[in-house]
Amino acid sequence: MGNESRSILPEKEVAIFAGGCFWCLEAVYDQVEGVSSVESGYIGGNLDHPTYEAVCGGQTGHAEAVRITFDSRVIIYKELLEIFFAIHDPTTPDRQGNDKGTQYRSAIFFCDTTQLHTAETLIKILTEEKLYDAPIVTQVVPAGRWYEAEPYHQEYFVRNPFQGYCQFVVGPKVAKFRKQFAHRLKT
Repeated sequence: MGNESRSILPEKEVAIFAGGCFWCLEAVYDQVEGVSSVESGYIGGNLDHPTYEAVCGGQTGHAEAVRITFDSRVIIYKELLEIFFAIHDPTTPDRQGNDKGTQYRSAIFFCDTTQLHTAETLIKILTEEKLYDAPIVTQVVPAGRWYEAEPYHQEYFVRNPFQGYCQFVVGPKVAKFRKQFAHRLKT
């Protein structure tokens, strides 16, 4: 009986990634099959209850990140990582495009040792395949305290598709994802 009821319930897991502005990552992962929620927020810093303004000031140590809740029966953690590495530049320390500062670093905040090993293995494979012209600088660090970003940051791209940053930065990342990972789109 226990196994039968377990198979009915979704296998919910959490992944936390930082790769530039959280609006970009959230807009992509919202469209991935098996993902039930994506929250924009802050992690990896030294200030309790940081605000967007404090994080943007670069003094809190936090990264803009997304916390993804997903069903591991539909999509596995490694596939979420493959999307992550395809939609941002993991070779630029503390920068994505024109966004500069530690809050825009590339980082994987692992929640358990399985995620740690999966991330390290994928980075090793990507490095060996020489997929990028420069070394991967993505940090792989334990997940710490998560702070959800202010409400106006949640679902930002969906609510503001014609805002300049959304049109010129977020939109192209979403288009790249949709083309490269069409088989992973929610139906």
